[in-house]
Amino acid sequence: MGIEKLHLEDALEDSPQTRSLLSVFEKDAMTLKKYTTGLHNCCQRIMKAQNELCAATQSLSQHLRDFEIQKFPLESDDSVLSSTLKQFSSYLDDVSSIQQVLSAQFSETMMYPLSRFLQADLEEVTTLYEMFQMASNEHDNAMNRYMRLPKKRESERQRSEHNEELYLMRKKFHQTSLHYYSSLNALQYKRKCSLLEPVMGYLHAQRAFFQMGQDAVGKKEIEDFLNNISTSVQGVQQEMKAETKKTVELIDSLEQQSAHLYHAEPMVDMPYIPPNTTLTQKAGYLYVRRGKHLHVPGPIGKQLIATKWERSFFFTVGGNLMSQTRGEAISTKTNGLAGSLVLDLNEPGVLAEPHESDDRRFVFQVLSPKSKRNIVLQAENEREKDEWICTLNNIVRESGYVKGKQGSQAKPKERTPSANSLSKQGSGSVSPDQGSLGSMSSTGGQALPRTPAPTPSSSFVAEAPIQFDLLSPTSPNGGVTSSLPGPPNPNPRINPFDQSSNEVLDTLDSAIDSATFVESFVVRFLGSMEVTTDRGEKLVHETMRQIMAARAIHNVFKMTESRLVVSSECMRLIDPATNTLRTQFALADISFWAAHPENTRLFGFITRTKAPEATHSSFSCHVFECNISAEEICQAIGTATKLAFQALMQRKEGNGEDPSGEDSGEAPPPPEHPAAGGRPRGGGRGGGGQPTQPPSVS
Repeated sequence: MGIEKLHLEDALEDSPQTRSLLSVFEKDAMTLKKYTTGLHNCCQRIMKAQNELCAATQSLSQHLRDFEIQKFPLESDDSVLSSTLKQFSSYLDDVSSIQQVLSAQFSETMMYPLSRFLQADLEEVTTLYEMFQMASNEHDNAMNRYMRLPKKRESERQRSEHNEELYLMRKKFHQTSLHYYSSLNALQYKRKCSLLEPVMGYLHAQRAFFQMGQDAVGKKEIEDFLNNISTSVQGVQQEMKAETKKTVELIDSLEQQSAHLYHAEPMVDMPYIPPNTTLTQKAGYLYVRRGKHLHVPGPIGKQLIATKWERSFFFTVGGNLMSQTRGEAISTKTNGLAGSLVLDLNEPGVLAEPHESDDRRFVFQVLSPKSKRNIVLQAENEREKDEWICTLNNIVRESGYVKGKQGSQAKPKERTPSANSLSKQGSGSVSPDQGSLGSMSSTGGQALPRTPAPTPSSSFVAEAPIQFDLLSPTSPNGGVTSSLPGPPNPNPRINPFDQSSNEVLDTLDSAIDSATFVESFVVRFLGSMEVTTDRGEKLVHETMRQIMAARAIHNVFKMTESRLVVSSECMRLIDPATNTLRTQFALADISFWAAHPENTRLFGFITRTKAPEATHSSFSCHVFECNISAEEICQAIGTATKLAFQALMQRKEGNGEDPSGEDSGEAPPPPEHPAAGGRPRGGGRGGGGQPTQPPSVS
């Protein structure tokens, strides 16, 4: 189909049909102008965006270079990150250069043709339209004046003037119409060229840009660089993911272990946590009383003292009591610690003691006779107050000064605990090192007990330490002690809650291999205490409470992870990193076991130990944490002891011995485990122990 045209031959006649066709062309021209204006706006946005992209890329490159001049407190001067960002900036410079070339090509091949079409062709049509309308109106007016001339001969001159005017207006109208029609006809051809040329220029510029970009950044050198960086970033992301998981677990663990710290004053139903009286360093927030002298006007001037209490962070360092407010600048005078000196505890006669003041609780004072100072402080509870008093007096004692004496004449100063602390001295637990620093009680000058003094109903041994770590395999009794004298674990793990709940050992010795029953569990050792009896669900639960309280008091968060292998031959704790034996328990020495009634991941068991020359056995309760339900482990222990006892009875019957054990003095068979439908005498929730000792099967 050909292109529609306006016939130039019909321009002079200017018939209604020609005018109707002209209106169609005019409407088309106006629509084309509107569309082209929108296209120009779109292309202009691309042009602006490209220019902005060039400027943004240059700014990004410069910002990457500025990294090395920044003074990051935690970033080293020879950081790999700095050199890597600098290398990236050089590549971005190349990309920015190519983007500038693309911007120039957009201007030449896309914007220029479109702007020319709008400003030259479409504006010309608009101008000719206005001229055509003006010429048409002038022709119509001249025609009207000419046609109104009268028939009289006297008006000949007037007719000649009007005829000449009509000639000029018709000629002008004809010429304007010819140019107008020609422009409208030419617009139909220019439409295709002017709309296609900018888009074609855009694509040509992009093709050239991508080709230059491929040559610039598609080098093998850059590809290797990006691959190395990508691998490094993925490794960091994996480390961050693992660290995030550990952090979440640590947060949960810290929240559980810090639950007793949320209340300033412990609730009535919370277990009592005794103060640690052997500390020589302490830090924490205290309220300090400050006084201000006020003068009252009058004939006799009076001085009043206005007091106020301010909260500050107090800590001990180098024999000094320091204080620090929030936001206080770091000082080099205190070895990098912010703070100001409150009192030199090395002065003679310094004493910390309870104090009654201003109807406030938990108040104590620090007296210094030399400087004649009286510092009144307030703690948030009774235990904190006692610990601060003991800590300050311990520091004074170590410095060689005691009230009334000094130098080598000083003797350990007796401390009189508060009535509240004395009333609660019979419960709770302390760390293994407590009582080893020579702190004395107020009654007999004896060392403070490591565990609470036994009461008529107490099942704990006085002076018994709480152990937080395991024995080495070379330990003579195979029990549990406070430290591991063997070589350290090369890959220690703390609280690995992401480990599977039931792992099988890679290698097992012949004794385990020949066992009829073997199960393995991942456990974490919490601690052990010596007890006075060999059974009792309440005893196991109370031991758990004592150990958890002691860990919370002394911020013992690390737990030794092991694989607990329960078999019909023995129970063993295996180091999961080296697969070596940490310790083992003969089934004959395990007298009772039970799970915690509320925390399903805690369980404990009681073992017997008898020294070669001892007349009586000693008993220890060991507490563990697991990932699965503790009842499953208790059930496995019950199954193992039952199978071991049955095997022993079968061997005795084969040898012709009395299986009841009456002649040999051995114990009768153990009661059934709860998993088997029965309930052992004295057993706890989730498991129980034999009330009688089965013969050794080792």
